[in-house]
Amino acid sequence: MTDSPTDSPTRVLVLNSGSSSLKYQLLDMADASRLAVGLVERIGEKDPRLVHTPRTGEKRERRGGFADHTAALKAVGEELAEDGLGLDSPALAAFGHRVVHGGPRFGEPVLVDDDVLAEIERLVPLAPLHNPANLTGIRTARKLRPDLPQVAVFDTAFHRTMPEYAARYAIDVETADAYLIRRYGFHGTSHAYVSRKTASLLGKDPADVNVIVLHLGNGASASAVRGGRCVDTSMGMTPLEGLVMGTRSGDIDPAVPLHLQRVAGMSADGTDELLNKRSGLTGLCGDNDMREILRRSDAGDQRARLAFDIYIHRLKKYIGAYTAVLGRVDAVAFTAGVGENAAAVREAAVAGLEPMGLTVDPERNTVRSDEPRIISQDGARVVVAVVPTDEELEIAQRTFALVGTENVRKDEMRTPLS
Repeated sequence: MTDSPTDSPTRVLVLNSGSSSLKYQLLDMADASRLAVGLVERIGEKDPRLVHTPRTGEKRERRGGFADHTAALKAVGEELAEDGLGLDSPALAAFGHRVVHGGPRFGEPVLVDDDVLAEIERLVPLAPLHNPANLTGIRTARKLRPDLPQVAVFDTAFHRTMPEYAARYAIDVETADAYLIRRYGFHGTSHAYVSRKTASLLGKDPADVNVIVLHLGNGASASAVRGGRCVDTSMGMTPLEGLVMGTRSGDIDPAVPLHLQRVAGMSADGTDELLNKRSGLTGLCGDNDMREILRRSDAGDQRARLAFDIYIHRLKKYIGAYTAVLGRVDAVAFTAGVGENAAAVREAAVAGLEPMGLTVDPERNTVRSDEPRIISQDGARVVVAVVPTDEELEIAQRTFALVGTENVRKDEMRTPLS
């Protein structure tokens, strides 16, 4: 597909910037089609690489020459231009940026200006690994296309509807407010998308459906969604709280880090590294890949079996807790890498919960598909579903809805790539 001067600006380039990586997808919101996807990795490091896949499916790869994010995004533009979809395209409406932490201010996507950038910068202490990289992506895109809207879509935004009693920790209010300590939640774009798709799968309006969403990947989170609005979620001020994850501990007695500092002489940075990078499934059995854990467990490896059992036990606790929070549950939706692909996890997570209306049909549960599907037995009181997530599409939709058609181009400001 190539552009022509009459093309309307309906395309959104979604950027997810890491400290040394840049993931991207170009989507056309006229029909929600995906025109290209790609990844630049090891930016500024040895042997950087760009992998670009247009919608024809034929991957292209280039190496070297990505000293910083500006060079990386220019290279992305060159790859897109080879497909007739360059960054200077008249059909490009906006950039949509994933930003991990929106703090207490941002409950919706926002057009980026200097004030928004300053606020995202102010939130860096809440997301020191993510917000700086997200800022780099925004600033790079603004530099290359200052005429186009840049939209920040926040991982925390969907959870801003949590009532105060669910969002606050039971600590001194003045201290909490002074240091922005509260439960924010993460994976919000996924929870928003999956909860809506689940309602659609049931043939109902999201306003009429109560859903427990289980986003199970290397990072994992659960949410209780009542009538399209999040009322509770497992992650807290940071993504460390909640479920057992690939390398994160999830819920833990808050005194454990203090104990380690007092008794083991571990520093604050040391405990942070322990709980975020050397815990979870990795800490329990040395693997964070659920496929490998299941293989080891089936072969009789007791450490892998225990890790799996701990993972499932925590998951069941949250299903039960959110059933109590919602009162009525219409569906439980599994999503993300583990949730979509590990039939054994889904089966174990609901095993024994039949009195709560939860079952899985063994045959339906083992079917692999990229489409949303029901895996519970016919007549089950609560629908159990697998709903593939699409965070990039969610970001693109929210971006395009915000910029509309009247503000997507400012031709008098247009600056060519340099």
